[in-house]
Formats: sequence, C-alpha cells, structure tokens
Amino acid sequence: MAIDYQGLVTQGLARQISEKIRDAILEGRIQAHERLPTEEELAAKFNVSRPTIREALKRLAAQNLIRSRRGPTGGTFVNQPSREEARLMVANAAKLLVSMGAFALSDIAEARQEIELICCRLAALHRTDEQLAAMVREIEQQRDSSLTDEDFCASDVRFHRTLVEAAGNPALDFAAAGVIESLQPAVNMVIFRFRDRRKVAAQHERLYRGLKARDSDAACAALTDYMSALRRQYAKAQDARASQVSSSDQSPRSA
Repeated sequence: MAIDYQGLVTQGLARQISEKIRDAILEGRIQAHERLPTEEELAAKFNVSRPTIREALKRLAAQNLIRSRRGPTGGTFVNQPSREEARLMVANAAKLLVSMGAFALSDIAEARQEIELICCRLAALHRTDEQLAAMVREIEQQRDSSLTDEDFCASDVRFHRTLVEAAGNPALDFAAAGVIESLQPAVNMVIFRFRDRRKVAAQHERLYRGLKARDSDAACAALTDYMSALRRQYAKAQDARASQVSSSDQSPRSA
C-alpha cells in the first residue's frame, strides 16, 4: 500500500487526506478490496486527530470509493463499483452540471452526434435481433398520438440508449452515459415544443432500417439528419428562451 502521508497544510486537513487516499486508489497504489489502515493508524501516519480521519473517510465513502465492514474481519476497504454504478455516478454528475447551465445546447448536440455516429458504425456490425426489436417497440410507441410529452422524450432516450448498447463496446457505453442518460433527457424537455413527433419517428425508422440491413452508411446518414433537425430545434429553444428573458427585462417594474 502506498499512500503519500506527507505535505499537508493546516487548512482543510480532512479534504487533503481524502484526496491523498483517493489518488492512491485511482492510481492503483491501493488495490480494489484492499483494507485501509485503521483510523488510529491513519491518524498517527498523517499526524492528525481521529475525527479528522473520520471526516476524510466520509468524503471517500460519499464518492463510493470505500466501504466499511464490521466484525472480526471488518474494517475499511477499497470499493470496486460495478460498471452500472460507475455509469450512474457519471450520469448524475452530468445531470448536476446541466442543471447549473454548464453546457450549451450546441455543445451537447455536437457531443451526441460524434458519440452516436461511432455507435452507429459499430451497431451495424454487432446489433442483435433483440435490440432491433426494442427499437421497433420504441418507434411504435413514438407514433402513438396519445403519448405524453414526457413519455415521448423517455422513449426517445430509450431508443438511443439501445443504439449505444447495440455497438457492443462497454467502454463506449460508459463514455456515452453522461450524454445519453443525462444530457439528452434534460434537453428533450426543453425543446419538446419544437419537435415534430412524426419526423422523429420517421428518422428513427430510417436509422433502424440501416442497422437491420447492416448498412452503416445509411444508419449514419439517418442519424446525421436526426441531429441536424435537433440542432435547429435547439436553436429555436434558445431563441425562445432569450426572447423571454428580454421581455422580462423590459417589463415595467413596480416602484
């Protein structure tokens, strides 16, 4: 086990200690499932109080980097989150950033297009009949005029989630989590007033047919058309938002 116990300053000791342990975990100097020194040992090595160590460990637990176990064989161990848990952490972080306005809609559209184009090319090779069937179900649902805006947006997300899964690349699936599962739902609920559902379903149908025929060029062309339309909808949503802000700024204010 190799933790750097030196170089602390007096401000924010718990944060600094948690960062040193986190760095040791992320750099592989501490292995998954390895037991950390006890609170008493850590306090002695870092030359701090045990409450400071407890606060540092709480920070690491909140990041899902460590877990505690009681009993004779208990202690604090390095956690090994599942791929699904890791994807969820990425998705939640992206949702938080979206809510804070950290990403422009145009940036999200660009990221989505590049990621999904890669997925299209791979999915044309690796897609399964089950994944194609899942896409068909979403297209049929999207053509239901009684579907609520929220349910339509959810179906759209599931369709593109299936596209990513059909690529058959776990690393790409993980990289797409932030965009597909976090950014797309938030943006969909902003632009839904500007979407033509029939066109969306038709674009999805084209993409599906390209994948079914294992024609990556056709699938990528369909996705590019879908994203071009989406960019226009983003622009309309941004213009509408800017107009509302401008109207609000120009409205008379009470004395």
